[in-house]
This record gives sequence, C-alpha cells and structure tokens, in this order.
Amino acid sequence: MNKKNKPDTRGFVFSTDPNFRFEEDNPIQQTLEPAKQKLKVRHDKKNRGGKEVTLIEGFIGTDDDLQELGKKLKNFCGTGGSAKDGEAIVQGDQRDKVLQWLLKNGYKNTKKM
Repeated sequence: MNKKNKPDTRGFVFSTDPNFRFEEDNPIQQTLEPAKQKLKVRHDKKNRGGKEVTLIEGFIGTDDDLQELGKKLKNFCGTGGSAKDGEAIVQGDQRDKVLQWLLKNGYKNTKKM
C-alpha cells in the first residue's frame, strides 16, 4: 500500500476527494515535573516466562524522558530492563530500590503495590 492510501487510526482507507489528507492526532505531550507525577511501582511475572519484573506505571511525558528514567533506574538497581508504552520495566523484584530512588529524586506521589 503506498503512502497516499495508507489507513489512519480511525479506519479511513480511501476518499473520493482529491484534496483529502489525513489529520495527525499526535499532540506533543510535555513531561510533568517529578513532584506532579503519579507513579505506581508494582511486581509482575505474568506472561514473562516466570521471570519477575518491577513495573513503573503512570509516567506522563515524552518517550525520551521515559527512556531516561528507565536508564537511571536500571543503573541504580544494577539490572536490565526497558521502557516502552508509558511504563518502565526493571528486571527482578526491585520495588524497594525503585521506590527509594524515586522518592530521593522528587517523585512524591509514588505508590508501591
């Protein structure tokens, strides 16, 4: 499918109007300051082959800032992980360490679940 007739997120594939263009619905989201972030730190091992991970959910901001947060958390915990889809993942049960780092760095509205 060429670029001109590529479907958008609303399901439109074709239009008879020769001047029709898809409007992008990608508002630029700014990152909230750490004190206003409402993060949830929880433990999970479902659908991960029995491996335990610590999830940090509820981050509001750009992907670059989420990647940076994930990188700092992984370095502090000394483990691997990733950051995607609005959540940071740290390998292992690191809830206490992650919560300690978040509180030390100004993330006040953080809950451990």
